Amino acid sequence: MLVRPLLSPYAVRLAEFAPDRAAAIHRCADVLEDIGAVAPAYRTSMLDRERLMSTYLGECVAIPHGMDSRLVQRDALAVLRLPDGVDWAGSRVTMCVAIAARGDGHIEMLANLAAILLDPPRAAALRSAAAPEDVIRMLGETT
Repeated sequence: MLVRPLLSPYAVRLAEFAPDRAAAIHRCADVLEDIGAVAPAYRTSMLDRERLMSTYLGECVAIPHGMDSRLVQRDALAVLRLPDGVDWAGSRVTMCVAIAARGDGHIEMLANLAAILLDPPRAAALRSAAAPEDVIRMLGETT
């Protein structure tokens, strides 16, 4: 799988801070905007999505994403690690994998993420990755 078109090292942030879930989603939107993947209004779509249903996935990971694909300029992912953790509707999140998708190019990577989260040693390795390239490599591995 070609991970590079969806996830660049610049979109992997391993030492982020957010006091709460909304702030974490704003940080995710900031990164997606910084890499030119979404229009500024996408952050509102992400927050609206979160109000409808939590994007908590399990194993301390959330996958915030918006509902309006018209605001997506290109498919992309951003990975933010929150070492201090954030309360996510009663669950603790230390990693966000933010999604900007017009198509389904991100599906295989999300399947890889799900496989990693089902394997506790691999999930721990992802959460403690030392460099952006490590995250990209892990998410690009096929199971």
